[in-house]
Amino acid sequence: MLTDRFARALVYAERLHRRQRRKGNDIPYVAHLLAVSATVLEYGGDEDTAIAALLHDAVEDQGGLPTLREIEAQFGSRVAAIVEACTDSVTADPAAKLPWEDRKRSYLAHLAEANADVALVAAADKLHNLTAMIRDVRRDGAAAMNRFKAPPERQLWYFGEVVKALGQHRATAPVEEIERGIETMAGLLGLPAPAGAITSLPTIAAASRA
Repeated sequence: MLTDRFARALVYAERLHRRQRRKGNDIPYVAHLLAVSATVLEYGGDEDTAIAALLHDAVEDQGGLPTLREIEAQFGSRVAAIVEACTDSVTADPAAKLPWEDRKRSYLAHLAEANADVALVAAADKLHNLTAMIRDVRRDGAAAMNRFKAPPERQLWYFGEVVKALGQHRATAPVEEIERGIETMAGLLGLPAPAGAITSLPTIAAASRA
């Protein structure tokens, strides 16, 4: 069961991200953090992984390494290690971040060696990001993708590479859900799904014949 540690982490995360909104809209950023944490819990995560889910963007977006040290002091080394592993930039200055693709390639290399805790939080994060993109494209059309730093083709590539990196964690993380999201997003945008990212998932038609 969750304890007061989780409640403290929720308050801390909301305070850190209070002035932050989801990219391109007015949704408070904490909505994403809550969704990721909820997914972690629904996939069997414990309190530490649920807390790490709440804080997974804190270092990247809200203060860099000093924030990581604060997280470790408040919530322990296991939470801090998960957060660090889910972070693609530890600089406190957003202008000093490396280009998008450089950061993502480095992150993917680390993700391929992720333990089960990191894989669960990372997959829950990517699943919610992809789900939000699908919702926005359905509502606003392909122009919704213009708010992101990378074009749609590279976004699909990235999600496909996440699936490859986390393939060994299918039983304990929502990797197949990301695969299905990639197929949906590719279809909405009229783009091919990234080669090798999609396994032999049954289609609706095939399932109906079974």
